[in-house]
Order: sequence, then structure tokens, then C-alpha cells
Amino acid sequence: MRRGTKAPASPLPQREGVDAVRVRLPEDPEGVWATVGDHLVARYAGAVGSGRVEEMLREGRFVGVGGPVRGDEPYAAGTYLWFHRDFPAEERVPFEVGVVHRDERIVVADKPHFLATMPRGRHVTETALARLRRELGLPALQPAHRLDRLTAGLVLFVVRPEDRGAYQTLFRDRAVRKEYEAVAPYDPAVELPVTVRSRIEKERGVMAAREVPGEPNAESRVELLAHGGGLGRYRLVPVTGRTHQLRVHMNALGLPILDDPVYPVVREDGPEDHARPLRLLARSLEFTDPFSGARLRFVSRLSLSGPGPRGGAA
Repeated sequence: MRRGTKAPASPLPQREGVDAVRVRLPEDPEGVWATVGDHLVARYAGAVGSGRVEEMLREGRFVGVGGPVRGDEPYAAGTYLWFHRDFPAEERVPFEVGVVHRDERIVVADKPHFLATMPRGRHVTETALARLRRELGLPALQPAHRLDRLTAGLVLFVVRPEDRGAYQTLFRDRAVRKEYEAVAPYDPAVELPVTVRSRIEKERGVMAAREVPGEPNAESRVELLAHGGGLGRYRLVPVTGRTHQLRVHMNALGLPILDDPVYPVVREDGPEDHARPLRLLARSLEFTDPFSGARLRFVSRLSLSGPGPRGGAA
């Protein structure tokens, strides 16, 4: 396969709802890699060790369109290979993924706290995507957007790969109205409602995002729904979608969301307390369907404990 041609379908089936990793052997004008094994060891030794790569080759774990690939096969740029990674040991998140809506094009799911949207880092099989693929029998299911692992609530998934771009475009073009609900301290000195605009940056490998001087790239509206016992229930409406945006903006107002392990202070790493989730919920999604033209609105069936009626953001 050469550059510009479409990659062939994976010859490997999914494992536990997770796709095989696809690798395209890059150009090698200086002839650094004589064999496929030379390249794969150089590429993945830092992640899993050269010995493990060589073992996977002996086990036939790397597969091309014609079957398992040997490590001593001559290197050929443009060749596609697939393999399944070694899944990390994962503790099961003790909450189920709810299905709010399902049709031939989309699935709208209620992702619980602590569950990642899709495989990333040490969270692979314990993700909403992998679970839904297994439970619904929809191996081609893909998310149209992502929700932070610690945040619960609505996530839109697309059933057919050919439809995914149209729904992703809605999020890219800010054509989806998203409302969140949060529980945080109540401070009568903070005038609400308020629209917060700031510039947020997040460095790779650093847990917390931060506000910095410069042109704003993040905007959120914050409204108070109810308060009592020193706590408030808030409606949060993001205009943009920066990483940790709502958490950063609430913290900047002096109203850090309850049980946030990052803001205002990064909590020491340790076992997660599933009884103390971040009190942030993706409450509703509203958009015009790009295929039917219908105006759709979905509301989470989950709720947050705190003052006022649960689900007060509807």
C-alpha cells in the first residue's frame, strides 16, 4: 500500500470491544531497517521493551493482509500491519453505562463517573466505547466527541463510520448546545449569572490546566439554580470546549466543583473513591440532526446529590 491509497480493513477482529492497532511502515530512504522486526523493535521497544516485541513477533501477534508477519521479513515501506496491544490490568468501574436513545445512526449514552469515553493510556477495556460495543453488539460504534473520564453524563456515539464526520462537524462548529450541572460551594458575593472568558492552556503531562494572559479561547456561562447548606447547584453552559474548561472557570470564580481531585489543589495519586465522584454532569445535548433535519434534545437520567431538585438544569 502506498501513500494516498485507502488502508485495507483490519484482518483482526476486535478484542473486548477494542480495535487492533494499525501500523503503516514509513518510508526508509536511508535503509535503516532491513527487516520488519528491526522497525517494530525500534518503534515499540521504549513502550514495552525489545524482548516483548520480539516475543509478539514469534507468537504471530503482528498481522498483515496475508496473515502473521515474521520478524525477518524484508522491510517494505507502505505495508500495513495490525496487532492487539497487551491490555493493562484494569479495575472495573462499578457503574453501568445507560442508553438514553438509540436508532440506526446514533446512540446517546449516559457515561458514569470514572469511566473513560474511549481507550486511552491505561484505560482500554474499561471505557464507555468498549462496553457499548460489547453490550449492544455494535463493533463499528465510534464517539462523536469526548467527555472527561471524571465527568458523568451524555455522550453521542455514531453507529456507522460513514456518518461520523457529519456529527463530529456539529461539535467542531459549535452547533451543539451543551448544558452541564455542577454542585459547588455557594458564595453570595459571587454575582450570577456570569459569563466567564479567559485563555486556558494545558501542558502535556501536567494534570491541571491553567488560565494565562492573552486572547480568550474559552467561554462559559454560569447560573445558580438553587442553594442551601453552604452549597449551590449550578447550570454551566460552555460555548467552547477547552480541556477542563468548566472546572477551571468554576475554580476561578472561587467556586471549585465538589470532589474535584485537581482544582484548586491536585490530590495525591492513590485509589479512587467511587463514593466521592466529581459533582459535574453533562446534563443535556441539543442539535439539529445533519441527516433528518430534526431538532433533537436529550437529557441525562443521572443526577447529582446537592441542594435543590436534582435535574434542575432541564
